[in-house]
Amino acid sequence: MIEILKDKTILITGGTGSFGRNFVKYLLVHSETKKIIIFSRDEFKQLQMQREMNDHRHRLRFFLGDVRDLQRLQRAFSGVDIVIHAAALKQVPTLEYNPFEAVKTNILGSQNVINAAIDQNVKKVLLISTDKAVQPINLYGSTKLCAEKLFVSGNSYTGGRTKFSCVRYGNVLGSRGSVIDLLLKDGNLKKVFITDERMTRFWLTLEQSFALVLFALDNMEGGEIFIPKAASMKLVDLFTTVAPEASREVIGARPGEKMHEILLTTEEAKHTVSCNDYFVVLPEYNILDIEIFKKYWQFGSKLPVGFFFASDTNQKWLTPEQLREWLRQSKFLQA
Repeated sequence: MIEILKDKTILITGGTGSFGRNFVKYLLVHSETKKIIIFSRDEFKQLQMQREMNDHRHRLRFFLGDVRDLQRLQRAFSGVDIVIHAAALKQVPTLEYNPFEAVKTNILGSQNVINAAIDQNVKKVLLISTDKAVQPINLYGSTKLCAEKLFVSGNSYTGGRTKFSCVRYGNVLGSRGSVIDLLLKDGNLKKVFITDERMTRFWLTLEQSFALVLFALDNMEGGEIFIPKAASMKLVDLFTTVAPEASREVIGARPGEKMHEILLTTEEAKHTVSCNDYFVVLPEYNILDIEIFKKYWQFGSKLPVGFFFASDTNQKWLTPEQLREWLRQSKFLQA
């Protein structure tokens, strides 16, 4: 059982998404939370979750609302101990054609979450971020970078009463709409389209993403960005593993798509601690008393000069056998 969540009330924005749905399932089994609130704007997905998790209805609450609506957030956050902010608009091409909507949800919505949490005395608030926020080349990544900056600097308003931190990671097996999800749904694929055979990506299982979130909630002092030491894999090897019989066509990188992912830059590494399975990026500005971050140096270590963490130079690679085993183990968690 997860002790840090015992008797706590937790709210997840965007709680009907892939992460939210699966994390709620995980918490219902592995924690003794007092209450879990799913906050989202999709009433049909909420209805689906209610039916699917009917046996646990005494621990679940469903709030319709949008993170753009500060007043609704303030009402929803009343009595909440922990908020996990997963709500976001994420489709890269769609956001390029609807840029104002991306800003309203991903940036202003994050600011609303911060303000509502401070007003309602929420103890801990954790942003779910993405590798696309690192050296962004599209609007989605840029809005998530802004959200990260807002969360880190948001601690300057609270005096430690409400703590804001972030987790940042890449692709997750079993998440809705991922390339693996699409491949597994069509078991008789005759042809697959590969953007570039050199392309690499970071991969996590759902359970590894949950472990990252729980590590952050257990250790956060406010202002940190927690990053998993994830495994990398070439996309061409992924297709070979998941769709071995399908023919391939190389179509070139899509607009706004990177050849390789970055989770930690050289500049960030200067104020980052390596802690077992995670990197912890400490706030660069003195928004809080620096003494509270000394604990990380007790069980962590400084990174070498010039270090950065990218999917193509990663020392940890995912083999086809490991991927197949991950898929077998993660089936019960898939959305």
